[in-house]
This record gives sequence, structure tokens and C-alpha cells, in this order.
Amino acid sequence: MMNMPGLFPLGHIVMTQGVKALIDDTQSPLTDAELLALINRHRMGDDGDVCEDDAEANQQAIKHDLRVFSVYKMATCKLWIITEADRSSTTLLLPEEY
Repeated sequence: MMNMPGLFPLGHIVMTQGVKALIDDTQSPLTDAELLALINRHRMGDDGDVCEDDAEANQQAIKHDLRVFSVYKMATCKLWIITEADRSSTTLLLPEEY
């Protein structure tokens, strides 16, 4: 679990095999440092490239302990970060892995 300030706890942070493969690919621009930066943005309430309705839903989710969903569009892919309502876990995944 990460101990950094934020609007909500992240719980156990996990990533799917697709995200792991991107990090392991030497041709991919996705790095560990970039992932950490995205996780921090998510935890601070910067939900990235979500639509207006999802952004509003995230604000309510943070206030009322509901699921928080962020989307980050990068040069080669789109990454989703989802923190569960009970704050037990946060998952980093590619949309096609949902």
C-alpha cells in the first residue's frame, strides 16, 4: 500500500498482465515512474480523460466511498485506474482487459 497524501486510500495496488507487458516492453514509453505519476494523479482526484458525467460521478464517489474510475490517454495506449468502493484495491488495466 502506498503511503502518500491523497483524497482516498488506494488499498492494494495491482496491474493486469497487459499493463505489465507494456512496462516490460523496451519499445513502450510506459515506465514505472510514469505509472506512479498516474496513480498519484488518480489518488489526488485528477481523473484524466473521463467524460464530464464520469468526472462528476468520481467526485461523488470520493465523498461517498464509491468506486473511483480514471482514464489516461497516452501516446500508444489508454490506461484505466479503478479503486474499489471499499478501498481494498486499485487496479491498473487496459480497456480491453475489463
